[in-house]
Amino acid sequence: MAIEVVSASMITSDSTHHIARCVGGDRWVVSWLPGRTLTGEQAVTAVTLAGVSVDDHPVDGDWAVMDAMALPLGLTGREAVFLVACEQHELDRPGDSRSCALS
Repeated sequence: MAIEVVSASMITSDSTHHIARCVGGDRWVVSWLPGRTLTGEQAVTAVTLAGVSVDDHPVDGDWAVMDAMALPLGLTGREAVFLVACEQHELDRPGDSRSCALS
């Protein structure tokens, strides 16, 4: 998984459609965390988490690592994976509904 910062204004990954955009200074918004403003470091973490969540579905032994990665965002690993899945579902589906249900 590669993370790319494009012109210091966007962070992308080759393993997820989720992105982060700079909104001025060191303030970033991330596609799977609507309504939150993050630091640049948190934005890189968020895009990394999105890529890991899409690439590898965590198993029991992975949750400690996911929890540690999500901690700077004020989330648990399970919360992060759930939010990534919700927003990934929204990216894949036309319309403006913001609801999510895991099967």
